Amino acid sequence: MVELLLIVFYFVTPLIILYVCHVSKTVKKIGAVVIAYIVGILAGNIGVFPRGSHIFHQLLAGKAALPGSEAQSLFEQGMITHNDLILNQINSTQDLVMTIVIPLSIPLLLFSLDLRNSVKTLKQGILSFGIAIFSLLISIFIGHMLFHDSIPESWKVSGMMVGLYTGGTPNLAALATALNVQPNIFILTHTYDLIIGIMLLFFFITIAQKLFNYFLPHFNDNDNGKKPIEIIKESEAPNNLLDYFKKETIIPLSGALGIALIIFGIGGGLSFLVPPEFQMVTVILTITTLGLAVSLIPKINRIEKTFELGMYFILVFCVVVASMADMRTIFQIEFLNLFLYVIIAVFGSMLIHVILSAVFKIDTDTTIITITALSTSPPFVPVVAGALKNKNIIILGITVGVVGYAIGNYLGVAIAYLLK
Repeated sequence: MVELLLIVFYFVTPLIILYVCHVSKTVKKIGAVVIAYIVGILAGNIGVFPRGSHIFHQLLAGKAALPGSEAQSLFEQGMITHNDLILNQINSTQDLVMTIVIPLSIPLLLFSLDLRNSVKTLKQGILSFGIAIFSLLISIFIGHMLFHDSIPESWKVSGMMVGLYTGGTPNLAALATALNVQPNIFILTHTYDLIIGIMLLFFFITIAQKLFNYFLPHFNDNDNGKKPIEIIKESEAPNNLLDYFKKETIIPLSGALGIALIIFGIGGGLSFLVPPEFQMVTVILTITTLGLAVSLIPKINRIEKTFELGMYFILVFCVVVASMADMRTIFQIEFLNLFLYVIIAVFGSMLIHVILSAVFKIDTDTTIITITALSTSPPFVPVVAGALKNKNIIILGITVGVVGYAIGNYLGVAIAYLLK
């Protein structure tokens, strides 16, 4: 009964959040992902979930949950309490949901990408994109050198942040799963990123353009006549999710979900061919590769709302992982170094990027929109482009964000294991 109630809560709550975002402009501005985190954190910290005993947490030894039969036997022996037994059921359900939704979301998010056109459009900003990735990696290496002794499993955090600052929340969630990051560390990293990201966006939409124009070339207006309306519309996902319940959408979308399940199955099957510690990494990288390959099939690429459905599963993940976080640890002094690490990753990479843009004579607007697309996410590109009064950079920004998302899982895993 506990498991059923949890599953209903985790899968229905994001639908409610999306509906509220759909009808309320105020809530929409906050964002569905932020609301999902808030709801999850409240659910996990208002006393609804029981607190496990010290012995129970020792028995877990880093595992998500004990096997059901083992937990029942320990309870009957009096080694764990009834609350521990219930908490173990909750933990097991949470782990199951997370194991399913992330591998399903990745192919769905990738199906709608116009990979060929993205590569063509990226040519006008490919140097800025390369500088952005280089600047991020330098900042990550510096942060890891400074804090690897004070942040638990900092190599995992480093890989996770590489994904976060190349593709946003989907990559962060995928890498947290692939690298088996502790829920508290995941929530803290993303919480700190939200705080610093707000500061970064405020800077970009206020004084960044005027400041950077002093030492970077001004943008050369070269209207290519392309219409960014469709790209902007997709970048606003997942707030349009409710549209996929239309009759003409739901049948092909069900087919896309079926293909995502097949890809998940292939990734899961291949994972049995590698040692246990590499199984989840194998799943994530396999489904990313197959998702990109399938996106090249026109019939599948044209299916509507696959991106929104993928983001729905990301929201489910956000609610689940947020409900697993113990908020009592967020304000503990030992996590100050993690906050500083995120600051170095964001503002350190931006500083390096701007310096290199001056060296290679990349204009202000291209520099700003590239950093926005990678450091925040594509949905913020139209916002910043509007503040810069330059709609011609929207396509570039969205494309950079798309390509960043496509490579984020690979790069994050590679950097994590390199630093390990």
